[in-house]
Amino acid sequence: MAKSEQSLNVNSISRISTGTVIKGEILSPYDIRIDGTFEGKVQSKGRVVVGETACVKGDIICENIDLWGKVEGNIFVKDTLSLMEGCSVNGNLNIRRLAVELGSTFNGNCRMITEAEFNKAAGVEAAKAEVKPAQK
Repeated sequence: MAKSEQSLNVNSISRISTGTVIKGEILSPYDIRIDGTFEGKVQSKGRVVVGETACVKGDIICENIDLWGKVEGNIFVKDTLSLMEGCSVNGNLNIRRLAVELGSTFNGNCRMITEAEFNKAAGVEAAKAEVKPAQK
């Protein structure tokens, strides 16, 4: 096997299910999947998936993002943004790599950034995002 596969613990993925509405800020060192409605800032050291039924109003800062739903806000991606068929983005994209499927909609500016620019834009929190377990 040329590339070792990373085992993924299903409990390490944060999820906002369809029908759920949350307002606030998410800071996670793990992957996040949003299928509901979220208003605020999303910051993840992993992958963010915005599902077909999702609506996000606010900025997203992450390693990678797969976007099927709707986003109103700026997106900062350390590696790859994938705009899937049927998605809608109203905001600026600050990314290293971009994959676009036919049928996706994007209104805003797109800027290709370096890893150093991403780290600056993400701030200290993204570079050192660590969630400590609750003390018992």
